Amino acid sequence: MSAAATAPASDPTAQRPTRIAIATDAWRPQVNGVVTTLTRVGEALEADGCRVLWLTPEGQRTVALPTYPDIRLALRPYPAVAAALAAFTPEAVHIATEGPVGRAARRWCLRRGLPFTTAYHTRFPQYVRLRAPIPERWTYGWLRRFHAPAVRTLVPTASMRDELSARGFRHLAVWSRGVDTTLFRPRPPGFLDLPRPVALYVGRVAVEKNLEAFLRLSLPGSKLVVGDGPDLASLRARYPQVHFAGFRHGEDLASHVAAADVSVFPSRTDTFGLTMLEAMACGVPVAAFPVTGPRDVVQEGITGALDEDLAAAVHRALHCDRDACIAYARRHTWAACAAQLRDYLAPITALGAHGEMNRKGAKDTK
Repeated sequence: MSAAATAPASDPTAQRPTRIAIATDAWRPQVNGVVTTLTRVGEALEADGCRVLWLTPEGQRTVALPTYPDIRLALRPYPAVAAALAAFTPEAVHIATEGPVGRAARRWCLRRGLPFTTAYHTRFPQYVRLRAPIPERWTYGWLRRFHAPAVRTLVPTASMRDELSARGFRHLAVWSRGVDTTLFRPRPPGFLDLPRPVALYVGRVAVEKNLEAFLRLSLPGSKLVVGDGPDLASLRARYPQVHFAGFRHGEDLASHVAAADVSVFPSRTDTFGLTMLEAMACGVPVAAFPVTGPRDVVQEGITGALDEDLAAAVHRALHCDRDACIAYARRHTWAACAAQLRDYLAPITALGAHGEMNRKGAKDTK
């Protein structure tokens, strides 16, 4: 199969799977784009009549991820994962992450010659390199090996597909994202009593988010950071002029977003960036670097601005039409995102019975 192949085999008689197992190491109480995506997609799948088995670190012995204690990794999850899968008899298995739970589900499928799909949500090579002197090519090599046996590896944008294809990944398909427009909607701007314009960052406060590229900017008005993470205390001390609101969720989070004048997305390592869609749904344009993620989400001059000079992007984004942002975001629903995932899944009943799967790496069951 070509690396550019992005669609499942079209068969109008094929039955879409309804018993779906999803393995993920990223799970509540973590708050990030992966958890949000999987939670919303799972809700939409169940609303469409599917049964979803969640394979997560929940209920298992865990250990803190080095340098990131808020993330817990399951210890020896294979017995529990294998038992759950055997009892559930899934019609499709989707592996969302490459951690211990994801590896356990992969091992279970490979041992039985069953097809599965994977997803590439996180740029681990860049994240690891920011924290340890490990060459990115080593991590990319491990990730290629992990994803090689998958029928499809789902990526959030065309830019991410092209980037991974150039690094030797195969069987890539673009699986977009959604936004909850009931929660993230236009609201009165008076929620924030800050000098205008308000430039907002929402997300994890950690080194991989490149947050200081935003905090160092000379901008009129106010800078507001909404989120928590390992770097919050140090950045709060170093940038006393910035308003740090900490972690917010639900209506409180949406009210903060809707009250901003521009949403600044300084990350150079995200594969998508859900907070950009959430801002647009509130009528708030986005300023970002012209990198993978923003390039596929932001429409230059319409829903925001992209520039290597982030301050210039902020100034241009402030002149974008808020109604255009809202209209763009409303085209990205979680129901559509879930339906796309379901179309990309590899039905076990169709493929597993005959062992018709990508055999590359099939002997790798560790």
